[in-house]
Amino acid sequence: MALVLARADPGPTALSGHELRAGDVVLLHDRAGRRYQVRLAAGDTLSRHGGALAHDAVIGEPEGTVVITRMGSRLLALRPTFAEQVTERKRRAQPIYPKDLGAIVVRADLHPGAFVLEAGTGTGALTLAALRAVGPSGRVVSYEVREDFHRAARAAVEESLGDVPPNLDLKVGDVYEGIPERDVDRVLLDLPEPWQAVAHVAEALRPGGLVFAHCPNVSQVQRFCDGLRERGGFGLLETVEVLERHWTVRGRSLRPAHRMVAHTGFLTFARRLASDQVFESEREGF
Repeated sequence: MALVLARADPGPTALSGHELRAGDVVLLHDRAGRRYQVRLAAGDTLSRHGGALAHDAVIGEPEGTVVITRMGSRLLALRPTFAEQVTERKRRAQPIYPKDLGAIVVRADLHPGAFVLEAGTGTGALTLAALRAVGPSGRVVSYEVREDFHRAARAAVEESLGDVPPNLDLKVGDVYEGIPERDVDRVLLDLPEPWQAVAHVAEALRPGGLVFAHCPNVSQVQRFCDGLRERGGFGLLETVEVLERHWTVRGRSLRPAHRMVAHTGFLTFARRLASDQVFESEREGF
């Protein structure tokens, strides 16, 4: 049966600028937790197992509208958040998950105006997070060794932003062979063997700057940290893991969810020193 949408209730008048427009990417959420992503286009129809949805029934409605199908099902129409863009996007490379992206942005101190160099563009999730953090006054340069991943990441940026902004430089290159940039504030490594880039990172990163590496396996973390110590000029090495557990809060049901987003990767951070010494704290944590 075709989905025929109607407003669940009249609600307040939509504020100008918050209406869903043709060209917007929208997620339709159902009560079972399923999400249907669609780019709205006048005259188009979305076909799903529950029936067909005319885009025109959504275009012009305010974001956050709850709509009802002829069968009585409720759907919530919203523009996707950045976290949802990361998890919903079709991808070839393994993404860095939203729970880790937040920790990276804060712990790596990605701030407005910063010059950030990334190695391993991958899906473009960390690239976009860094670009949001540095703002229009900052700059992000991202290297990807694989042409197909580079093209996919560029497409993801264009899908999210409409175009590649002037302060983002997407490059095809291998940082294991060298990094031409200098006086970089932050270096973000999402590479299989980040220790191979340590010598070049030391040349590119300014004193006081920060290097980060995302590693799925703890053996990679160990080799990366050993590489930093052997090269010298780095301090305050720190490795963390972020575990995310949802809770059910509904009536008298107050409990942890049965499933959780546990291990996705280890996050290792270190500061660049003004000399080739190594400086580490003996205490654990903060």
